[in-house]
Amino acid sequence: MHLFNPENRTRSAEHIRIYILFEIWYTFVDFTAALCFLIGSVLFFWDSTMFVGTWLFVVGSAFFALKPTLRLLRELKYLSMGEIPPAPESIP
Repeated sequence: MHLFNPENRTRSAEHIRIYILFEIWYTFVDFTAALCFLIGSVLFFWDSTMFVGTWLFVVGSAFFALKPTLRLLRELKYLSMGEIPPAPESIP
């Protein structure tokens, strides 16, 4: 099994379950990050709300950083479920 191979998600019923679970979390993170940036952008129109807007940008950035983290965690979970084949002798 190789990292980030699209076939990993359908190797078994458990792989499919994990794929679905991570996709739900990935979508939640995407929406949350976008919402933080949208609201933060609107709050930048007024000086009195700029501080809160800045914090929403920071929170949105943290959520965007979670996206690749979730994908890597999913792939590592896949690896823990199956054997890793030996490296090929030569790469064509």
